[in-house]
Amino acid sequence: MGAGESSDNFAAMDNSQWYQKFMNQCPSGQLSLYEFKTILGLRYMSPQANMYVERGDMYIKRVFDIFDLNQDGFIDFLEFIAAINLVIRGKIDQKLKWYFKLYDADGNGCIDKKELLSIFTAIQAINGYTSMSPEEFTDMVFQKIDVNNDGELSLEEFITGVEKDEGLMELITKTFDLSNVLKVIQSGRRHSI
Repeated sequence: MGAGESSDNFAAMDNSQWYQKFMNQCPSGQLSLYEFKTILGLRYMSPQANMYVERGDMYIKRVFDIFDLNQDGFIDFLEFIAAINLVIRGKIDQKLKWYFKLYDADGNGCIDKKELLSIFTAIQAINGYTSMSPEEFTDMVFQKIDVNNDGELSLEEFITGVEKDEGLMELITKTFDLSNVLKVIQSGRRHSI
C-alpha cells in the first residue's frame, strides 16, 4: 500500500470507525506497551531481527512514550486519535517536531550523533529500512544540517535543514512511516497475546 493510498484510506475513516477498530484491538480502552508491540507484530520477529530486539524495543518504547501524552503508561483513544491526526493530517512542521522529539532521547533540546545513530539503528531493526547504514545516515544528516558544526542539532536547525533538503525530508518520512500500525488496527487483525 503506497503512502498516498494509505493516507487516503485512513483519512476516510471517521472517529467512530477508528473507535470501533481501537476497541476491537484493545477492549480495555487502554493500549499498553505490550499490546502496542503485539499489534506491530514484534512478538513474531525473524531470528535476524531478534538480534536487534533491544534496540527495536527502545524505539517502540520511545514512540509509545511520545504518544502517551499524559504519561500514564497507556495510550487511550484520545491519545490514539491525536497520533493518527499527526501521522495522517499533520503539517510538515508538526511532523518534524515529532521526529525531533523522538530523536532527542535524553530530552535536552538537542540531538547529538549518538542519539541519532541509536534511534536510526532501532528504526532499521523494526522496519527493515536498509538503503544506508545508521552511521551513513547519521553522518549525512549532520553534514547537511549542522550549520554551526557543534555536533548537535537544535530544533530550529533540524526543521530548517530538513525542510530545505527534499531528499532528506523524503528519507526521514519513509523511515518513520507508522501507517503499518494503522493498517493493522484498520484491518482488525490482532496477534494473539
